[in-house]
Amino acid sequence: MHEAYTCGMPVPTNLPLTLGALKKSEWTPERVNRSVKDELRENLIARLRSRETIFPGIVGYEDTVIPQIVNAVLSRHNFILLGLRGQAKSRILRALTGLLDSVIPYIAGSELRDNPYKPLSKFSRDLIAEQGDDTPIAWLTPDERYVEKLATPDVTVADLVGDLDPIKAARGGQELSSELTMHYGLLPRSNRGLFIINELPDLAGKIQVALFNIMQEGDVQIKGYPVRLQLDVAIAFSANPEDYTARGKIVTPLKDRIGSEIRTHYPESLEEAITITTQEAWASRPNAEIEIPQYIREVVELIAFLAREDKKVDKRSGVSQRLPISTMELVLSNAERRALMHDETLAVPRIGDIYTALPGITGKIELEYEGEMRGADVIVHDIIRQAVQRSFDKYFANINTQQIEEWFNLGGTVQLNDQQAAAASLKELKQIQGLMDKLEPLGITSKSSPELAVSAAEFLLEGMTAHRRITRSEERSFSAGEKARRNEQAANFHETVREREKERAEWEAKNRTRRGFN
Repeated sequence: MHEAYTCGMPVPTNLPLTLGALKKSEWTPERVNRSVKDELRENLIARLRSRETIFPGIVGYEDTVIPQIVNAVLSRHNFILLGLRGQAKSRILRALTGLLDSVIPYIAGSELRDNPYKPLSKFSRDLIAEQGDDTPIAWLTPDERYVEKLATPDVTVADLVGDLDPIKAARGGQELSSELTMHYGLLPRSNRGLFIINELPDLAGKIQVALFNIMQEGDVQIKGYPVRLQLDVAIAFSANPEDYTARGKIVTPLKDRIGSEIRTHYPESLEEAITITTQEAWASRPNAEIEIPQYIREVVELIAFLAREDKKVDKRSGVSQRLPISTMELVLSNAERRALMHDETLAVPRIGDIYTALPGITGKIELEYEGEMRGADVIVHDIIRQAVQRSFDKYFANINTQQIEEWFNLGGTVQLNDQQAAAASLKELKQIQGLMDKLEPLGITSKSSPELAVSAAEFLLEGMTAHRRITRSEERSFSAGEKARRNEQAANFHETVREREKERAEWEAKNRTRRGFN
């Protein structure tokens, strides 16, 4: 039998298309009748034995979250992922489809995706009674077996479980109490698959009770008519701990039936965070070759790390990992824009580009009262400065920048903005004594491209600015630091006093002359 591949799993072709052909094939009742949770368990065991990655693309959870999910699946539990926004909860739940069989058979046309050997619905039972071995068979892929619902307060029992359909009853000449008049909701339609509810606490209490009832007992009343649905479904939930108390709660009977409560978390190391952003951010641009220096990646990630530690940022809301992803994309876009303006083939992001990414940062942090009083822009500027300072110390902690400071103290200034091409900016930067020699820790040599050299030099100057050794204006003009200016003013103090005394004497003499004429 030939094989194709879907979701990384082998999918056989030439599948049986009738019930009779199915009975004669390898799809025996024992194989098809497995519950979804048994299916997940068996495929997970196979992956564990073969040392395959359980959840490809999930970084930083190898020793924390993933082992707990593995234990929940091996225990055949329904489970809930609890975590702040941007902690890959939805991505993990969607990755569960990788533990499903490549295909499974069902009665064609069945709303409940009925097992051909154990049909639930009256539609399928009647069809098999009428057509026997000629009953048509269709096939479900893992993606088709995944049903996801975002919980909102307006979700009804009809949405999740189902409702009576008077039009269906009228067309078929059926009694309203007939099962054939039912319009099934999302949960019955996810039979023999995965049913996921995101933000569970937002679901109204009575809806949670209905959900629990059909999960546990397999029956529910639709408009007063009892309906028994022995569904075969694996259910998983996600929730934000903040929502537990702020917007709603999980009713006790439902919470009691959730087998495992698994806590997610943000990346614990800078390296993990960089790996996630590198994986998720759109960095391959068709119009320019982009090269991202390591220090740019570090500063972007440090913004998220420092924001999570900052007392002026609301800890309960968290700082999503989407923040560095969006920030990196905006940083690359500004670098791409600059390259297009100057017909440069290489786009290299700079620290200045991070400041242009403010819209991608301010929208992803919630501030405490103190932060609101200062303003989001001020808080974010301060966080970026701290991030630059921390990354600067990693590369230049043992570098003496006194020669560079002296150049600025003698009146030197340099401006770096998007209006200049990299080659022109580099020409200006080379005037600063000792600057280019200090870029060796960043791998910059005389053969480095102007784009890379300018980015590295700007990083060095920004780091010196963060340490208050020099200053920078909003127009990105670097000049002598405040301390140097104060020293210069002190050195010229006596001269200034003499000049003022001379001016005052001249003014008094002039006024005395005028009084003499009167």
